[in-house]
Amino acid sequence: MNPNPDVLIVGAGLAGLCCGKRLAECGVSFRILEASDGVGGRVRTDLLDGFRLDRGFQIYLTSYPEGRRVLDHDALDLKTFTRAALVWRGGRFHRLGDPRSEPIGAVKSLFNGIGTLRDKLRTVRLFWQIDRETLDQHIARDERLTLDFLRWNGAFSTGFIDQVFRPFFAGVFLEKDLATSSRFFRFVSRMFVDGPGAVPALGMQAIPEQIASALPVGAVRLGICVARLGHREVIIDRGETTRTRAVVVATDGPTAARLLGDEVRDPGSNGTVTLYYAAARPPVKEPILMLDGEGEGPVNNVVVMSNVSASYAPSDRALIAAAIIGVSPDDTAELDRRARLQLGRWFGAEVAGWRLLREYRILHALPDQTSGKLEPWQRPVRLRPGLYVCGDHRDNASIDGAMTSGFRAAQAVMEDLAAERT
Repeated sequence: MNPNPDVLIVGAGLAGLCCGKRLAECGVSFRILEASDGVGGRVRTDLLDGFRLDRGFQIYLTSYPEGRRVLDHDALDLKTFTRAALVWRGGRFHRLGDPRSEPIGAVKSLFNGIGTLRDKLRTVRLFWQIDRETLDQHIARDERLTLDFLRWNGAFSTGFIDQVFRPFFAGVFLEKDLATSSRFFRFVSRMFVDGPGAVPALGMQAIPEQIASALPVGAVRLGICVARLGHREVIIDRGETTRTRAVVVATDGPTAARLLGDEVRDPGSNGTVTLYYAAARPPVKEPILMLDGEGEGPVNNVVVMSNVSASYAPSDRALIAAAIIGVSPDDTAELDRRARLQLGRWFGAEVAGWRLLREYRILHALPDQTSGKLEPWQRPVRLRPGLYVCGDHRDNASIDGAMTSGFRAAQAVMEDLAAERT
């Protein structure tokens, strides 16, 4: 590694790693400074008693454009979710299937207890329309609340929105009001239309680790906490100062706002809690998303992660992820008690025997993307020559958005370094 790199990148999350990857491809020297003990930022996986616990329930959408460009999907050994959902309503689960992957099941779902026949036909029409347009067309459309888009443009009934769209997209947006920009709704919907959700066989951290493995040896320094920034310099918490030609802040939104002051606003945060349970056997046999269609809470959605990838649990156990929208004020014991009461109605008395493995409270899981915040769709990554910022708060709140912003920041850095040489 160059002892005096041209670029210092603060943060080894997906944005910082992708920024470094692009710089390495173009022969620009850099170093990534990461405060934690590993790469990935919010995309990390912990090992506990033979279980793989992603830090908060996460999925990777196989159709992400930047993901397809940057990642080796085959090497990640992606394990996909069933392209359907089970919605809990009226004391039982109702199946909603994708007509392309399970046409018979989709026909049967037309007359189940969820929504009306008109709602189901309008859902088919909506996603057919979404599939017809390009991504550029989707993000160029007027921005509004997702809820308003579903009410007025989709003409869905209130019941169907509350039973299906609200719990499903609350799990994506990490907010239940559906106040997130309709542009992001269109983007995510197009991704779901184009391909299934998945996780790497060995957990979500396999994604950043694959990117990091392509970087020069020694490019990432762990356990280095950046205290503040100067003009083309980085000051770490031990007081050491390193000067460089360019600094890229590749952190989450709140940390970027703290380091950059008035130059970047805190985007606001959507939080979540995930409870991971170990069970003697899985409550269902499929890798399928289960949704709370009654809004009774606290759990919004449940997945048996060991059904998705067997590597997530020991061979004689099942791993269940129960996701809660927002960060509850209840302590762990009370939240666990309330979750078991709800899931006991779903799965029966066996829930009482589940072992709580770990609770993850993620205060900043995603940046707030309330309608108006994605205008423009991409915010500037160049603050001024020599200072840049990237992360999902500069593009959109997804793995793809984080990776894309890292690429954009690297391009901006190289343009300015080239200009300085001329």
